[in-house]
Amino acid sequence: MQFLQGYIYHIYNQGNNRQKIFFEQDNYLFFLRKLHTYIIPYADIIAWCLMPNHFHFMVLVNQLTMGVAPVDVEGRESEGFASSETLALSSTKQNRTLNQSIGILLRSYTNAINKQQGRSGALFREQTKSECVNCFRGLTPSFIIKDGITQNNQLISERQYPQVLFNYIHQNPVRAGLVKRDVDWEFSSARDYANLRNGKLVNKQVAKEYIDW
Repeated sequence: MQFLQGYIYHIYNQGNNRQKIFFEQDNYLFFLRKLHTYIIPYADIIAWCLMPNHFHFMVLVNQLTMGVAPVDVEGRESEGFASSETLALSSTKQNRTLNQSIGILLRSYTNAINKQQGRSGALFREQTKSECVNCFRGLTPSFIIKDGITQNNQLISERQYPQVLFNYIHQNPVRAGLVKRDVDWEFSSARDYANLRNGKLVNKQVAKEYIDW
């Protein structure tokens, strides 16, 4: 994935072979804590939705690289661990890109789920996808879908893409038949924008510059 500072991106992935990635409520909540830890330092989250076998994020990228404490293979910050080797590492900051941070988020979540579910191997598809929503490269994003097919919709202005993506993300559970209304799905930001919840992930002040709700 390639990111440009100051642009909005649609980041998404699904379970390997379309398998489930969330098995119980605590899995969703655990993933959201990791989202807060690994993505918010780099980007403002405008919208998000976690589905049983995939996820969507809509983010405004603010930083491409930043200095962070080293992490171990589980994706945990090395500070606070007992070994002398780890403690020696913890005083040294390392540069980490947004790409790398997303990778750590997914690997550490996978490790935890594999342990919980007694499974092994990949949980997510190998390539996490990202699309720039407001780079205006003349390409129709993959979320412009009609009858299940991505189409080149000339009726939608490129400057409308952020709004279309915002709506698309929140309508995922409705289209999947999981709920009747977007606000009925617990694991998306729809409830935050409907003022039914005061979540800590989305930045509404940033969102209002790009979308209406």
